[in-house]
Amino acid sequence: MTPKPKTPIARPGAHPASGRAPALLLRGIDKSFDGHRALQGASFRLGWGEVHALVGENGAGKSTIMNVATAVYAADAGEVIVDGRDVPLRGPADAMAAGLGMVHQHFRLVGSFTVAENVALALRGAGNNVTLPEAARLLSDRADELGFRLDAGARIDELSIAERQRAEILKVLLLGAGILILDEPTAVLTAEEARALLTLVRALAREGHAVVLITHKLREVAAYSDRITVMRQGRTVLDAAPSEGLDMGEVARLAVGEMPPTPPRVTARPGAPLLRIAGLSARRADGSPALDGLALDLAEGEVLGIAGVGGNGQSELVDLLSGLRRPDAGTIRLGPHDLVGASPARRRAEGLRVIPADRFDSAMAPGLTLAENLALTGVSSGRFGSRWLLDRARMRREAERLIAANEGRGGGPGTKAALLSGGNAQKLLLAREVSSDARLLVAHSPSRGLDLRATQAVHQAIADGVARGMACLLISEDLEEIMSLSSRVCAINNGRLSAPMPVAEVTPERLGALLVGHA
Repeated sequence: MTPKPKTPIARPGAHPASGRAPALLLRGIDKSFDGHRALQGASFRLGWGEVHALVGENGAGKSTIMNVATAVYAADAGEVIVDGRDVPLRGPADAMAAGLGMVHQHFRLVGSFTVAENVALALRGAGNNVTLPEAARLLSDRADELGFRLDAGARIDELSIAERQRAEILKVLLLGAGILILDEPTAVLTAEEARALLTLVRALAREGHAVVLITHKLREVAAYSDRITVMRQGRTVLDAAPSEGLDMGEVARLAVGEMPPTPPRVTARPGAPLLRIAGLSARRADGSPALDGLALDLAEGEVLGIAGVGGNGQSELVDLLSGLRRPDAGTIRLGPHDLVGASPARRRAEGLRVIPADRFDSAMAPGLTLAENLALTGVSSGRFGSRWLLDRARMRREAERLIAANEGRGGGPGTKAALLSGGNAQKLLLAREVSSDARLLVAHSPSRGLDLRATQAVHQAIADGVARGMACLLISEDLEEIMSLSSRVCAINNGRLSAPMPVAEVTPERLGALLVGHA
């Protein structure tokens, strides 16, 4: 019997840098969506053995040009050359066969499957007949080579974000990626997790891989990249410049143009008590406690910031508040109303609005147009006609108004939501949710993955709502975001909240102690 190979496919793999053609070369790339030009003569050049940072605002075309490279989108014009070869890329399978692998912001993993099952599914989809034990062994071997641990038998939906990202990277590498494209890879990671990931990226480049790092975090660019390309409004404005000695201020100017205005400040004017939570407890799928007797009070016209490292009960708290699950114990009151048994629609009718951490998973439908997404929450009220006969002309007019008012870029009312950048999608989501009838906004990591301009637009929308008397429960791992918007701050650790402190009394040392449970 012929022994099975250690690796189930013939990987293109990594290459030595010297004497090789560029790993990836894109020239004169044009791409339009719904009449909007997302790319205009854009170019990109990636060498073997390097980490190449692709920088720009949300909506600049960074993800779009890499989606062209991996054949998720077909270019309207231009050429894609892989390792010196003009390879026909008819779809993502062709791109993977040519050695390109992309780890998207929204991971392509099945949550109810284990890590090994996800890898086996991907390998079988690529035509490789592997068993589940073989997939688990391949995972463990490659993880050991890269110097990190990952339980092949763990379910994806029980892993941390950082662990899911490792699983996605391992899957792409096992599929044969010599060219690895990471789209905003540190957007959902803590500082320590980000350092670990970027150290791994450098190690892959030393192995001979070519790595594209799509990011807007210039500190990471300066510390970990070899070359930088900057895109702005669909064009390449800085082409493969060496990172060493490059002025990051100039990079920012090229990416943003006119710098954003001064960040918004929220002036707290606490009014009547609005949200009261007492004794709230819930368990995870494995039976471990997610929330343990959590209690808080929030008044109209203030922002209560909940700081914490991911996985300490934040997602469960948002699900309980939005009505996606019921608590094991405790009460949730919005004004005089008990919300524990209320449906999501009833909570919305009482003025509760939610911005989830994953906008495309829980708040927007990627396959629907912007007009349809912006009208979603108004259909049941009859605002856009009956459920059986929608007034699509009115939906389109409303979408045009919101897109213009919120400086939405990347498409019009007929554009599919999936084609928007994260920043533009988030701005429009805030426009839909922070309306005049919003009483309480639960915002979970609202600026995650956004550039400076988009972050300030999101923060301004929250500040404007609070100025009108809306209350905001801000849940974030970004301490700068917590400190800049909150009236009071508390920390969440192992499902428990610390006592809230006025933001003026919060010090980094005190908050750090609370985050790790030492105070």
